[in-house]
Amino acid sequence: MSQQFPAIFIADAPGLDFLNSIATPVDVPIDWLDDGDGLLAWLEQSRLVPAPVLSAMRERAMPGELDRLAAQVRSLREWFRAFVRERKGRPLTASDLAELDPLNLLLARDEGFGKIVAQEPGATPGLGLERSRRWASPESLLLPIGEILAKLVCEEDFSHVKACEGPTCTLLFADHTRGHARRWCSMAACGNRAKQAAHRNRLKGQG
Repeated sequence: MSQQFPAIFIADAPGLDFLNSIATPVDVPIDWLDDGDGLLAWLEQSRLVPAPVLSAMRERAMPGELDRLAAQVRSLREWFRAFVRERKGRPLTASDLAELDPLNLLLARDEGFGKIVAQEPGATPGLGLERSRRWASPESLLLPIGEILAKLVCEEDFSHVKACEGPTCTLLFADHTRGHARRWCSMAACGNRAKQAAHRNRLKGQG
């Protein structure tokens, strides 16, 4: 089942967290987007879509509709993974734009709009402009995903997009550390395993 483990959010970039929605946290690969229920759960954990919207989508969806949507999302994920893996470690340029046509086509379907709202309690008193979206159909759940991918492309320096150096790890992350020296998805997982392996090798060398 896709939800035996909480989804992984270690990338320091929501667009890369989306790519990390398939991973191997222990021994067996897990795809958190393997069906419609998994997709809704991941969207809720990522906070990309409000929980009431997801509940309404679950109630309104036709049989099989959310599973078909999850298949579309997985296709989007693997297309974008190929784009990122080919270009990680170097800045994006205008020449990369032609490869982003599928993402621009998705963004063009957005029915987002702004509305004036009262500021949240604790904020500066007054009114503020809030971005909202018409959730017209289950396919509208693709739109916030498209938005985080677009933000990754436009706001992240791909020079600092890296793959974890763990030998079997597939996770990606944006290295925002000082000196950009991050090597692992997390020190508690792959970093710790690398330390243990280095320690064993030192002991063998001493022996």
